[in-house]
Amino acid sequence: MTGALAAIMELVRDALALGFVVFLRVGAVMALVPAFGEQSVPMRVRLGLTVAFTLIVAPAVAPAIAPLVAGAPMQLVATEVMAGLVLGMGLRIFVMALQIAGTMAAQASSLSQFFGGAGVDPQPAMAQVLLMGGLALAVMAGLHVRVASALILSYEVLPAGVFAPAAMLADWGLMQVTRAFALAFSLAAPFTIASLIYNVALGVINRAMPQLMVAFVGAPALTAGGLVMLFLSVPVVLAVWMQAFDLFLADPFRVGP
Repeated sequence: MTGALAAIMELVRDALALGFVVFLRVGAVMALVPAFGEQSVPMRVRLGLTVAFTLIVAPAVAPAIAPLVAGAPMQLVATEVMAGLVLGMGLRIFVMALQIAGTMAAQASSLSQFFGGAGVDPQPAMAQVLLMGGLALAVMAGLHVRVASALILSYEVLPAGVFAPAAMLADWGLMQVTRAFALAFSLAAPFTIASLIYNVALGVINRAMPQLMVAFVGAPALTAGGLVMLFLSVPVVLAVWMQAFDLFLADPFRVGP
């Protein structure tokens, strides 16, 4: 009986050690992942989601991690947290692209300070609308499944117990930031182009009719036009963003165009 209990305790200890190592990477990702890692989500809910993802990922990566658990635990702690933060930052950058696009659109529509501090992060109302719509669309499209797949894939690109090369991470991070800003400019392009054309037209009218107070006439029309354009363009903007997000989740560690 004692020998059987000792064997069971050894199996439980190994399983807990393996789960703890996986929990480190999953926890770092869940701190930054869109929707599940938002600051508005209660801490207990995020902890429960982290445990759930750990239970999903651990059996899939156990053969590769089990031999390393008893080797260098401190090195595993450092490498797993770093790998999780890298993947989480890549996912979070796509949320920032929506926020940047919403801020640009709000600035072009003279709505940059309209309910700017309504959310957890101070941002214009347009950015908040795009952010909430994008997160809802991502969750409805199976974000939890894609995140679990990306976590399992991350062990092939960033093996446990091995520090990723700094040059590779720098190139990867630079590409993600570049892609995010390019995507944000593309999403906000209709608002910025329409605002430019409208303001140029107002300038021409002001030169032709100096006695007309174009600011009192043009500002309300610009704001109303921005709201109408937001209503018409949000489905297209979110579809384009979701397509780019799906491409990233299909191969999150790709470096290059």
